[in-house]
Amino acid sequence: MDNNIRCLPTEDIEINCNPLLQKKVNLNFWKSLNIIWENFVKRLLADPNELQVWQKVDRQDNIYWQAYEPVTTKSFSSGSQTDIYMWIEQLYRY
Repeated sequence: MDNNIRCLPTEDIEINCNPLLQKKVNLNFWKSLNIIWENFVKRLLADPNELQVWQKVDRQDNIYWQAYEPVTTKSFSSGSQTDIYMWIEQLYRY
């Protein structure tokens, strides 16, 4: 039984993979541009006096939450959604 598997030389692999890498870079660029556009529109249409809460992802793919209260100019950031809820409750508790 013959095995017809053949390995490509390193230079061929780099040439063959280059278009795939370019497509991935282009997709990431358009995805990033779309996220920036969506955030811009959300902020443009948002009530400037309304509490703002949003989710962010850092470079290590850790998810965290941020909140900003524009009337008091207070802000809070946490990795826990529960912490954000508690902060909001304390902020508006009389």
